[in-house]
Amino acid sequence: MSTIKLSSGRPLPPITLPLVGGGQEILGTPQQKGNWKLVFVYRGFHCPICKQYLTRLESLKEKFLATGAEVIAVSGDPEHKAMSMVESSRLTFPVAYGLSIAQMQDLGLYISHPRSPQETDQPFAEPGMLAVNADGKVQLIDISNTPFNRADLGELVETVEWIRANNYPIRGTYE
Repeated sequence: MSTIKLSSGRPLPPITLPLVGGGQEILGTPQQKGNWKLVFVYRGFHCPICKQYLTRLESLKEKFLATGAEVIAVSGDPEHKAMSMVESSRLTFPVAYGLSIAQMQDLGLYISHPRSPQETDQPFAEPGMLAVNADGKVQLIDISNTPFNRADLGELVETVEWIRANNYPIRGTYE
């Protein structure tokens, strides 16, 4: 388990990862100035719930972009498994791979061991969603320790739109 708690109102740790199809990306850094960046951590290709979730994210991608929020999915999978996820789920948004255990810990994610060699062959991050606002600060954090609890994507589109329209402050910053 991670002992680091990711802080809202601070920048996301600068993690650069390779992308399926080539190139690389710094998590939390939007391609277009003024946009938000939503980072969706998924468990890996072995997870059927992740496949459903990312397929749903694909169907809402344009709605997120219309609110000024770019999306990226990331896992600790190696390239070939990340490519399989992209192909089997027909994903068109960026998918990064190779998130290390140390990077998972830097993001404050829960990490699990596989239940069997048939599931997968390495520890993996449990799901998380990290929304970085246009100022480069973590605005929303939703981290789970199971595959079942995840941010509702339809509600998340509305939340991002409302926060941006109403200049709602970052919450949970008391230290």
